[in-house]
Amino acid sequence: MKLTEQFLDYIKVQKRYSPRTLVLYAEAIAEFYSYIYGEEDVESEDEISVLTTVNVRGFIAHGLDGGLSSRTMNLKLSALSSLCNFLVKRGYMTSNPVRKVFRPKEERRLPEFYTEKALFNYFDDSLNKIEENPTFENLRNRTIILILYTTGMRRAELCGLKIDDFDQGRSVFRVLGKGDKLREIPVPSLICREIVLYLKRNNEEYPDNPEGYFFLTEKGKPLYLSFVNNIVKKELSQEDGFSGRKSPHVLRHSLATHLLNRGADLNSIKEILGHSSLAATQIYTHNSFEQLKKTYLTAHPRAKNGGKNGN
Repeated sequence: MKLTEQFLDYIKVQKRYSPRTLVLYAEAIAEFYSYIYGEEDVESEDEISVLTTVNVRGFIAHGLDGGLSSRTMNLKLSALSSLCNFLVKRGYMTSNPVRKVFRPKEERRLPEFYTEKALFNYFDDSLNKIEENPTFENLRNRTIILILYTTGMRRAELCGLKIDDFDQGRSVFRVLGKGDKLREIPVPSLICREIVLYLKRNNEEYPDNPEGYFFLTEKGKPLYLSFVNNIVKKELSQEDGFSGRKSPHVLRHSLATHLLNRGADLNSIKEILGHSSLAATQIYTHNSFEQLKKTYLTAHPRAKNGGKNGN
């Protein structure tokens, strides 16, 4: 087995990286060796000898020159750095050459989020849609949006959600997040009642659900990432007020922003979202400030017409 294959097996089995991270790391490493060798096959000794600071710098510069973003190239650097750390621990290298490579500066982007009004309108309209056309697909799709926004789950967490993960008695979801970290997310009582009604209908539609998945496709299979993406895009595209990207992650950002705007503390939001550090949660304070600034400039009498309104 090649050393890179051993590394990928290591982060899959022992480090338990997510499937998405495994794919991204494998692609980044393959792209690096393709940059060095072209399409030639790489033997084990070549895998190590070309892992130099100069080569990695050239790889990053090549990607940036080709139009790839700093964020993308920093992800590839992380993959190569993890590979080198693995090789150092195994005694194949004496130090990690990637640590000497300057990381391209990323433009700080504020998380996108939907307004509360847009989401409330969606939930009202989707409920009317179900009353007019009570298909299970309409109910399932609305419940997917409802749970993504109510809990802030990641799409992979939603795909892996089981019926037993919903504790109706305690009104919580038990969610297995990144790094197999288990967290509990409280659910409002009104939402719980909707979930119970959905589960009753789900059991009628899919009595044969041996693995107990919370959501299933039309063919009775567990959800997959692109399926969730398509559902969110389809549902939100039918409503006004949803500009920009329509994705599960923006629903997650929306929950965090709305909780913060309504007075929730950062530590509580951190626990709900399953962030490993508070730094990841603090980015939402910027959205909150932008909302405050907008409100201030709209309402303050000295902020209108050059301050003439206040005279």
